[in-house]
Amino acid sequence: MRVFSLVSALVALFAAGCGGSGAQPDHQAEWRNVLEQKKAAIRADATPQQKQMYADSVRAFVEKHPSHGRAATVWQRIQLEFANELAALGRYQDAVRFYRTVINNDPSNEAARRGMAAALARLAVTRDKLLALEKGMSHRQVASLLGRPVPGWTVSNHRPGVTMEAWYYRVRSGGLAAVYFRNGKVLAAEETSNAPLRRFDS
Repeated sequence: MRVFSLVSALVALFAAGCGGSGAQPDHQAEWRNVLEQKKAAIRADATPQQKQMYADSVRAFVEKHPSHGRAATVWQRIQLEFANELAALGRYQDAVRFYRTVINNDPSNEAARRGMAAALARLAVTRDKLLALEKGMSHRQVASLLGRPVPGWTVSNHRPGVTMEAWYYRVRSGGLAAVYFRNGKVLAAEETSNAPLRRFDS
């Protein structure tokens, strides 16, 4: 009975993916191959490799046939599930990247927006960590202490002989903090109040 239900579900998925989406006959054959990968991926004893093969096959299909609506929907769901798994593992920066990709393709996706908001909140830094910064620290040293900023939260300004950079972070108190670099070395840091952190007062 379970096998019959699974087959019925796969047939329905195939029909939804190929019907009403303008798919051509060659799409149908390729989409059928993707569904074959899914059979192995959704088994209770599926290995990580089988799940990855299915995800890779969906991604490749979407890249080749971006107008295939059903495939795009499936790929978006896979990305969202992967983002949720990364967040559950504490890999919040990686999760944010996947949430952002989903949102860029579907700005109305509330699940992705909620997930990204939660991940960003987890990435917030404490004042104690900010106070542990020292002048002259490298990018790597700051990243090991605070983590790297999420995508889009850095600014660079290049001028003759000098490169100025700013890395921005959420603070757990609800504000915003910035770490400033001059030619790759920490120059200063401040919180939302624009008051320099005490370590950099001198």
